Amino acid sequence: MTTKFRGILILLGALAIFFASQSGLFAQTNPSGLTREELERQIQAHSKELETLQPKLESARQELQSTRNEKRSLQQELASIDRNISQLNLSIRSDELTAQKLAYEIDSLEIDLKDIRASFGDKQAAIAQILNEIQRLDGKGENLLAMFLRNASLADGVLEAQSLTNLQAQLTVDVENLRTLHEEYDKKLTEANKKRANALFHQNSLKNKKLIVQDQRSERESILKVTKSKETVYQKELTELEKEQERIADEIEALNSVLRTKIDPSTLPPVKGGILAFPVNVGRNFITQGYGSTGFAKTTYRGKWHNGIDIGSPVGTPIVAAEEGKVVAVGNQDNYCPRAAYGKFIVVKHTNNLVTLYAHLSRQAVVKGQRVERGEVIGYMGRTGWATGPHLHFVVFAAPTYYLGMTKSCGPMPLGGDLNPMGYL
Repeated sequence: MTTKFRGILILLGALAIFFASQSGLFAQTNPSGLTREELERQIQAHSKELETLQPKLESARQELQSTRNEKRSLQQELASIDRNISQLNLSIRSDELTAQKLAYEIDSLEIDLKDIRASFGDKQAAIAQILNEIQRLDGKGENLLAMFLRNASLADGVLEAQSLTNLQAQLTVDVENLRTLHEEYDKKLTEANKKRANALFHQNSLKNKKLIVQDQRSERESILKVTKSKETVYQKELTELEKEQERIADEIEALNSVLRTKIDPSTLPPVKGGILAFPVNVGRNFITQGYGSTGFAKTTYRGKWHNGIDIGSPVGTPIVAAEEGKVVAVGNQDNYCPRAAYGKFIVVKHTNNLVTLYAHLSRQAVVKGQRVERGEVIGYMGRTGWATGPHLHFVVFAAPTYYLGMTKSCGPMPLGGDLNPMGYL
């Protein structure tokens, strides 16, 4: 057997092992049981419904922006919660449709993969047959002259030589087609796996948003119970709350201002964009308050300092880790000082000597001690703690200065020397 044919047999064996190893991944190919045409119709129908939802979701986002600076009142507070619930229900429907559409697309890809495996088997059998025929014709190792002399006539010798040439040419074509099949299979398999990961993302989002809706309804009931539906009671509660917020903010800033003086720049990564990923997939246009001595901080905080940036988006918007690292704290300050501090928060320590804080969350999706990857969903945007509207309060600390300290009035508090997040995003 020639070296070339031995190489082809090795290739066939390797591809056979590859396809055999993949077959177990698709033991339940096309669980929906729909044909390719039916799947395509379902995919198109879901795509159209998703298109009709997008303007409604965008309208909800714009409404959020327009009501951000409204004077606080009981009716405004209740209306805000109602808007959150309405927007969440739209978002839930979007996740449902997207997850279903992805399931149909995965089914369609699995039909393609099944067809490719069947084609592989057919081509493998055809190649094996060609190899056997080539071996029969060329197995004696004869040269062209010996082949002609062995045949009864020159025409028979020419025919046998031409047959061998044709078989070898067909073998080259079939082997190349087999390589192409393998590349196509690998491409579709990668696409199917990406869609599976995306479908899982939307399924988790769907589950968490339904729980957030329950939390929003509970909050509405709690407000009505405390205020007895009276504006005067609400305004009295609001006045007392604002005093508590200022007192806690003063305590935090007094501690953080000292820790800022302890920052050693030589221990930190260079200040440049891309060190950290943007923690919300909405872009910089949604930054509602910057870092440092902002106009809002000067008029609202007695410390006149904002230790992070605020990113506004509807309740339930996914929040992602800005960099890989370890979750070092998960807490809820509303258990100690309702609506007066960070509310539900997550702290992640990164290997680059930075620590990131994600505050005012509606829901946390990680636990303390968990390792997270850059871009991994860790929570969902909310308005817990001191937040007049849904937003993420994102803080970057120098890791050597960070600690979770017990405060006088609000339980465990993430503290540290804060840095301008915009220098690293």
